[in-house]
Amino acid sequence: MTTETIEGYRPPQLDRTSGLLARLADVWTDFEARLADVPILRALDAGDVTVADYQRLLHNLRQQVVDGSLWIARAASNFDMDHFDLRSAAISHALEEHRDHLLLERDYVAVGGSLEALRAGRKNLGSQALSGYMFHEASRPNPVGCLGAMFIIEGLGAQKAGVWARRFQEVLGLADNQVHFMAYHQDADAEHTGTLDAILTSDRIDDDAADAIVTCARVVARLYVMQLTELDEI
Repeated sequence: MTTETIEGYRPPQLDRTSGLLARLADVWTDFEARLADVPILRALDAGDVTVADYQRLLHNLRQQVVDGSLWIARAASNFDMDHFDLRSAAISHALEEHRDHLLLERDYVAVGGSLEALRAGRKNLGSQALSGYMFHEASRPNPVGCLGAMFIIEGLGAQKAGVWARRFQEVLGLADNQVHFMAYHQDADAEHTGTLDAILTSDRIDDDAADAIVTCARVVARLYVMQLTELDEI
């Protein structure tokens, strides 16, 4: 997958005649509109952020990032042998994600944050809701709906994280080693979305699975916006 298109992003191959992909495109469009109203992202766009704002964002993201590989691993454990391909994909994805919080921690320290304070942090209201929902979904038998969460989260990394990293650098004069977490996800998550697209367009996804995927994507989109909005609210 390329990252040539930033505004109005559509995941790859959404022009195929697929009801699922068309529905997910609508979810993404709504998600982008909601992100545009998030206060810290509005401030970033306007150039009104401070280093303290950036630290705050990383601090709030870190608490949920730690849980990401955990709920993916749980989802993998709940796929039966008839879904072996999805289990394998989830295991591989969890392995790739489980060190992500270390990248974020290094950025946080590089901009003057305390690692001890970061690791002692608590999830904000949105992060609690997001993690709680994802562990619930991942605990279902054959939790194919979790693909909807990956659609949102990986799409966010591939299409927004790099843009945010460059904007923080422009406004605050940050070095590459201070925005590595966000910049890294532009490329890493672009690769992940390519894998996800292959699954979403396969005959593995029937009507019931498609409904579960879209529902999960909608919920995760709303909760992710809540996480970014309710900074420090615990």
